[in-house]
Amino acid sequence: MMGVGKTTLGKIVAKKSGLKFIDTDANIEGNCLMRISEIFKRKGEKFFRLEEKKEVLKSLEESNSVIALGGGAFIDKTIRDNILKNAVSIWLDADLKDLNKRIKWNKKRPLVNKKNNQKKIDKLYDDRKNIYKLANHRINCDNLSKENIAKKIITFYEKY
Repeated sequence: MMGVGKTTLGKIVAKKSGLKFIDTDANIEGNCLMRISEIFKRKGEKFFRLEEKKEVLKSLEESNSVIALGGGAFIDKTIRDNILKNAVSIWLDADLKDLNKRIKWNKKRPLVNKKNNQKKIDKLYDDRKNIYKLANHRINCDNLSKENIAKKIITFYEKY
């Protein structure tokens, strides 16, 4: 889910593990020369999802990498199947009210950049949770420090 800390934690895990860090959303922004919110506005979500699929599948070809996906990427069956076959997937789960507080003022979130954010976050979570559950591992991030979450991620990764 958006706002859970995928990019922040990915950077920490990559640094501690000596791995390359890849942020697919940042790469898409670089490729398209605009922020994701602008891509959604100008070209639409469908265009973004196609770009996301290309970027994620390309990123999965990299070895020894930590990849932070956008919150909707794992919903795509092709992406999900590739991840489950070729990588270690971890669902970072968190309290939805906490996520709302984190993203409330962030204008970079095109799916919730309007009124009634909590309802939208709740609906997104409800729509996505059964697919997120397909990840290899789940970490409940509530009441855990970034360092503790990173340690759990590294522990999961080292099992493979």
